[in-house]
Amino acid sequence: MSESASEPQEALRLSVLDLIPVRTGQSTPQALQASLQLAQTADALGFHRYWVAEHHNTAGVASTTPPVILGLIGSVTNRIRLGSGGVMLLNHQPLVVAEQFTLLAHAFPGRVDLGIGRAPGTDPVTSFVLRAGSDQRQQVAEYPQRVTELLELLAGQFSFELADGRLYPVAASPTLPARPPVVWLLGSSEYSARLAAELGVHYVFAHHFSGGDATGIVDRYRSAYCGTDQPRTFITANVLIADSDEQAQQLALPQLIGMARLHTQGGTGPQLTVEQAARAELTDEQRGLVERMRSRWVIGTAESVAERLRATATHFGVDEIMVHPIGGARESEPLTENAARTGTLQQLAEVFALK
Repeated sequence: MSESASEPQEALRLSVLDLIPVRTGQSTPQALQASLQLAQTADALGFHRYWVAEHHNTAGVASTTPPVILGLIGSVTNRIRLGSGGVMLLNHQPLVVAEQFTLLAHAFPGRVDLGIGRAPGTDPVTSFVLRAGSDQRQQVAEYPQRVTELLELLAGQFSFELADGRLYPVAASPTLPARPPVVWLLGSSEYSARLAAELGVHYVFAHHFSGGDATGIVDRYRSAYCGTDQPRTFITANVLIADSDEQAQQLALPQLIGMARLHTQGGTGPQLTVEQAARAELTDEQRGLVERMRSRWVIGTAESVAERLRATATHFGVDEIMVHPIGGARESEPLTENAARTGTLQQLAEVFALK
C-alpha cells in the first residue's frame, strides 16, 4: 500500500506527532481542545501529516485511542493526512483495528495512515489489563502474524480456517475504501525495520524516543525491502523553537524533566508548567538524563533548528521529518492553548516555506 502518486513532493516534508500532553491544572477536555487547535494550525500551515500516539494510564498524556481522536481531528481539518503514531497492535485484535481505520479511510478519503507499534504503550500492570492477562511473550512472538492478518483484512483478502478446513471470509467493511489506509511499521530498534522490509510496508524510526543513530537500521530496511513499490521511510524528532536559545531551553524543560522522571521513577504526573520546571528538584541521575536528552533534541531559534533538521534529513537520506513539538506552557496561558507548541509549528512553516 502506498500513498497516491498525486501527492505533492517537497524538498523536505514536515509532519507532526502529538501525544496530547496534559499539564498541571489542565483537564482532559482542555488538553484535547488544545490539540485540536494545534491540528487545525498544522493543516492551515501546510504540514503533511498529523499523527497521534497510543498511551494508557499516563497522567500526563491524553492520547489513549488514536482512531477516536483521528475522527475528531479529521472533522476539523481539510487536507492534512491523519495517522496513528502508532496503534499498539498487541493491545488489539487485528480485525478491530482494520474496521476502525477502514472506516476512517471511508470518511476521509486519501488522508489516512495506519502506523503500527509493538510496544505496550503503558506500564506492565495496565498492559496485563489491556491484554486480558494473555501471556506477553507469546503475544510478542505472534506479532508478525498479527501484522500479516491486519494487512490481509485491509486488502479484503482475509479468511479464517474452520475446524473442517473450510475458509470463512471475514471483512473489515462491506466495501473497501477506494484509497485504503497507508500502513507504516514504527520502531526504535532493528526488529520492526526488518519486519517492515519483509512485508513490503513503509517504516518509521522513532528517533524522538530512541535518540540513537538509526542510519544503519534505515539503510538495512531499504536494502532488504521486498515490496512492489519503493521503500519509504522517515524519522521523528523532538523539536522546539523560540525567539532565543535561553527561552527555548526554558520551554523545553517541562518535557525534559517529565521524560527523566519517567525513566527513573517508572511514571510521572501531569506535565509541569514552565514555572514549576524551573523550581523542580532533580536527582543527579535525572539531571544527567536531562542534559543528555537536551543535547539530542532539536531546541533553539528557527534558523538553528532548521539547519539541524536539514542536516538530519540529509544524514538519514529522508525527505520527511515528523516533529514532536515539546514546548511547555506557562501558568498564565489559557488551559485550552499551548503557545510554545503552536509557535514552533508557525516558525517551522515560515522558515521551510511550507505553503
